[in-house]
Amino acid sequence: MDEGGSRIRRRVSLPKRKRPSLGCIFVIPTEAELERGDEKKEEEMVAENRRRKTAGVIPVEVQPCLLSDSPDCLFLGGGDTNPDLLRRMPTDRGMGYQHNDSEEDMFGDYDSFTENSFIAAAEDLEQKYMQLPELRKHATDFATENVCSESIKNKLSVTPIGNFTELQTDKHTENQSGYEDVTVEPGADLLYDVPSSQAMYFENLQNSSNDLGDQFMKERDWKSSFHNTVNEELPHNYIEQPQQNDESSSKVKTSSDMNRRTSIKDHLKSAMTGNAKAQTPVFSRSKQLKETLLSEEINVAKKTIESSSNDLGPFYSLPSKVRDLYVQLKGIEKLYEWQHTCLTLKSVQERKNLIYSLPTSGGKTLVAEILMLQELLCSRKDVLMILPYVAIVQEKLHMIGEGSRGAILEMTLAKILYTSKTTQIIGMSATLNNVEDLQKFLQAEYYTSQFRPVELKEYLKINDTIYEIDSKAENGMTFSRFLNYKYSDTLKKMDPDHLVALVTEVIPNYSCLVFCPSKKNCENVAEMICKFLSKEYLKHKEKEKCEVINNLKNIGNGNLCPVLKRTIPFGVAYHHSGLTSDERKLLEEAYSTGVLCLFTCTSTLAAGVNLPARRVILRAPYVAMEFLKRNQYKQMIGRAGRAGIDTIGESILILQEKDKQQVLELITRPLENCYSRLVQEFTKGIQTLFLSLIGLKIATNLDDIYCFMNGTFFGVQQKILLKEKSLWEITVESLRYLTEKGLLQKDTICKSEEEVQHNFHITKLGRASFKGTIDLAYCDILYRDLKKGLEGLVLESLLHLTYLTTPYDLVSQCNPDWMIYFRQFSQLSPAEQNVAAILGVSESFIGKKASGQAIRKKVDKDVVNRLYLSFVLYSLLKETNIWTVSEKFNMPRGYVQNLLTGAASFSSCVLHFCEELEEFWVYRALLVELTKKLTYCVKAELIPLMEVTGVLEGRAKQLYSAGYKSLMHLANANPEVLIRTIDHLSRRQAKQIVSSAKMLLHEKAEALQEEVEELLRLPSDFPGVVASSTDKA
Repeated sequence: MDEGGSRIRRRVSLPKRKRPSLGCIFVIPTEAELERGDEKKEEEMVAENRRRKTAGVIPVEVQPCLLSDSPDCLFLGGGDTNPDLLRRMPTDRGMGYQHNDSEEDMFGDYDSFTENSFIAAAEDLEQKYMQLPELRKHATDFATENVCSESIKNKLSVTPIGNFTELQTDKHTENQSGYEDVTVEPGADLLYDVPSSQAMYFENLQNSSNDLGDQFMKERDWKSSFHNTVNEELPHNYIEQPQQNDESSSKVKTSSDMNRRTSIKDHLKSAMTGNAKAQTPVFSRSKQLKETLLSEEINVAKKTIESSSNDLGPFYSLPSKVRDLYVQLKGIEKLYEWQHTCLTLKSVQERKNLIYSLPTSGGKTLVAEILMLQELLCSRKDVLMILPYVAIVQEKLHMIGEGSRGAILEMTLAKILYTSKTTQIIGMSATLNNVEDLQKFLQAEYYTSQFRPVELKEYLKINDTIYEIDSKAENGMTFSRFLNYKYSDTLKKMDPDHLVALVTEVIPNYSCLVFCPSKKNCENVAEMICKFLSKEYLKHKEKEKCEVINNLKNIGNGNLCPVLKRTIPFGVAYHHSGLTSDERKLLEEAYSTGVLCLFTCTSTLAAGVNLPARRVILRAPYVAMEFLKRNQYKQMIGRAGRAGIDTIGESILILQEKDKQQVLELITRPLENCYSRLVQEFTKGIQTLFLSLIGLKIATNLDDIYCFMNGTFFGVQQKILLKEKSLWEITVESLRYLTEKGLLQKDTICKSEEEVQHNFHITKLGRASFKGTIDLAYCDILYRDLKKGLEGLVLESLLHLTYLTTPYDLVSQCNPDWMIYFRQFSQLSPAEQNVAAILGVSESFIGKKASGQAIRKKVDKDVVNRLYLSFVLYSLLKETNIWTVSEKFNMPRGYVQNLLTGAASFSSCVLHFCEELEEFWVYRALLVELTKKLTYCVKAELIPLMEVTGVLEGRAKQLYSAGYKSLMHLANANPEVLIRTIDHLSRRQAKQIVSSAKMLLHEKAEALQEEVEELLRLPSDFPGVVASSTDKA
């Protein structure tokens, strides 16, 4: 949701498809290698059959894979996951529409209208074709030829020639169709370069190619039944007619003939425009045959998985093409030994639940990818991957024990375990201690290894002495060396911890991370280090660093942080939550490519971003004011050592003499245990769980709910966690609380004199809270605020609505600057002041707070703080510039962006809440528009462009000014024209924008098509249908 610097990205939500959906997409390169055939035999064939050659394209559609409605494999970590994840999971599948980061366009050969494109080649071929005397007569007829003629049903040998294919038929084909044989040049056979691993499938390929014509005919008929436009998929083939004896007739060209002739260029353009609305991608005959070959290999792999054989196929039950892509795209030629062992475990082959744990950078993600691909490609099943952070690449199963995030993760897993016996759960973590409890909860096998691809050496620094951590030593450490760096008196005062000496040993040729206790300390350390670096550091990748600064200015609408302006020329930057998401992303890319060599950062980078370094320095053994935990320490030092780049990784923890004993205990103690947070997080935990269980009808009576609780992680650990009350008592008390609050209603059923069953069903308020995913601590406050708003809702401005959608959970973190508060309050219009009066906040109260006077009148502090935050959001909606607003309210721009993101999300939640309560009907239309405004935070005319991936506010303004004012404009744009029209737009970005726009149009067309089908479908409760079924019965 944080795609933009000044707004968040809204995902397009589509109704669930009732027909095959793009749940699984095969990513297959178009230029697959083909095996060389017998050249001598081919030359003889060419000599015998050479008459004339025809080039053409045969459109063949590939049906998308059918996936089940629920995930069949779950890869998990932690994360800010919706507590009702199973209910509200987006319908766009995980492996669905993803933008392509490479230079190749998503739509392949026919996505752009460039000079060297498929169209240009087609037109050149058309001109050559028209120049042949014997073919001119038939030029007027080929455009209307039926490309799906009977001849296609016969065996064809296809070879790519540019963007076209050559067709080779045998004599039997000639006799059937009346057309002459088509010959192929030497080396153009399908078997030109087939890898040995695919040779075994060649015979199957020959047999399956016979059916391609029939398959294409069926698919073409199906498409034509609901939309004529989609019929224009690709140009008709160049099909040669037998020469006629009447030479005079071949010289006659009437005007009607010329009108009948359609330019293949225009035809192709028309077809490509239709492709944006097409239901499925269209591929050439050559590509279809190659995919048929690959499909055969997938089928064999699928059978291998289902069988009990130990033969895992070409690449861990995956097609060899997957292995080739790993080599080509990631440079991975061979798996680590532990990865091979893990993938060949009996439990993995039998699809049992699995937990595996390794140190950071051990290669856990690759194993996850392979297992997911097995499900997607071979088993044709859904996969759901849960990550603890938006940008994380390393999964943290241990986060099940961390706050509300852990409670949400536990609830999600418990629901899956309770409702599905076939879903496979795979957990990954770098840090686990009490794994037995997790194993029991997840009913999983366990695999662990201490493998690290790069050796990690841990050091401690006390004063100017560095010690190496050695578990065999008496006090846990041994002397290593003294720091050899000449410090001036000034430098000693500015850098008492010798950070400059430590970082200059590795930068700029190697990378370095310096973890600092606070955000402000990150910025101060970055500036301090740059003050004492030599001017030589300015010359290292100087051009690239200038480009980084320019890019930061572009995403900030001309604004640039003064600290970054001073540090980036030295290759140094800070990294913390005060940055906007776009700034973080840009800086992370610069660091990954070596343009930046030093990050000063907070501990969140260790848990959330995969940015390894040669040396990791811990500025102090503290996170904020709390002493470092063992898990946090392992996460931070785990960043040291980059596989494939470094031969060694180093971590240095700087400490004072007073902290020495605590640090020695820290480095020797075991990892902290992981405990359930389900009961501690009361409103976000057990209460929300019970409400969703009853709302989803997973468990609706007391006995079933208690049974469910016994299967949770909390249930596994109840003997450890529960001292005063039993699990049964907690269950009963939580249900009683929800009933008293009006969220649940209890029904008592007497089954017998001795047996009584307590059933629960959700009330309207409970359903509204459940559907809106409202924190139950605030649902009654929200209801009261909305009810009060109906009495006098001020609609002359957006301030009142903005206040109602300001997140409650951010209010406690707010500390208003009272002078700024008073200044903003005094600038309000009469209507806006009326909003404050309705809420009970007066100008005199704010004025007294600003001047420091004593206040006798009691005012609700939460209302005052919430109104202050709504002022920030209201200013954002008016100015749409995070930098301006952050300066006006003296807030970090990252905090302002997080506030905007939270408000947009909460506004959507309040909308769903109101949709379930008839009394709040007036809010529905108002909140739809407000949510859209908060989501994009730009002027209304730019919102359609902001839906496109890769289009931020600045880019949207450029496109709008250039005349691209809608999604349809972008979908039909020529990337080459965009490059020339829009400043600082790369070819890759242009192709991505066009491709994304086409995808969005495709999605919207699908949604409309589903509405059409729903309208035309015979209702299930139609009287005639019911009657006929009754009669049959």
